[in-house]
Amino acid sequence: MNKQILVIAAHPDDEVLGMGGTLLKFVKKKHNLHIAFLSKGEASRGQRISNEPLRISQANKVGKRLGARIHWVENFPDNEFDKVNLLIIVKSIEKIIREIKPQAVYTHHHEDLNIDHRLTYRAVMTALRPGKSSVKEIFSFEILSSTEWQAKNSGNVFLPNVYMDVEEHISGKVELMNIYARETGKFPFPRSKEGLRTLAKYRGMESGLKYAEAFELILN
Repeated sequence: MNKQILVIAAHPDDEVLGMGGTLLKFVKKKHNLHIAFLSKGEASRGQRISNEPLRISQANKVGKRLGARIHWVENFPDNEFDKVNLLIIVKSIEKIIREIKPQAVYTHHHEDLNIDHRLTYRAVMTALRPGKSSVKEIFSFEILSSTEWQAKNSGNVFLPNVYMDVEEHISGKVELMNIYARETGKFPFPRSKEGLRTLAKYRGMESGLKYAEAFELILN
């Protein structure tokens, strides 16, 4: 049965870093993919391709490759979500939930180093509080150079309890991340092609797989 799956991410590139391989797997299974962004990220830095801000163009390209529908929910200030009233963020998420009616939602971890990631999680959970929502499953994903860094200063670490086999899709994930070229770097920078593969191997070793992406199941 095809599922309505919604990824709610703070910035363009989070969707690939957090679950690019899993998204490619969902494509193969013919699920209906929706990716909603709360910020246009790079738009605030003035970089453009043609008449579009750079990160918008890049995210739309990723969506086209995946066959996913991209939703620009809002353009909250990059790395300043804490300057926005939480209720405003919550209402923007409630609106997209009502529109899409997803069965499963994927979003950030609640203890990421990045403030936008943390507040995205908090707003998602507030929007999906018990009620009449169509959502049956909520998962959080990890973001290289954000989730693991917060763990150094917090007891609330990312503790995956769901692993997705992405052996067939790890190369595709790297290719998708190449679209966001300005957000990558050379190894040992975490968001390098070697960094992406290394994390996938590590999560694979945890779960008896060659390459895996890890998630925390929040609601089932």
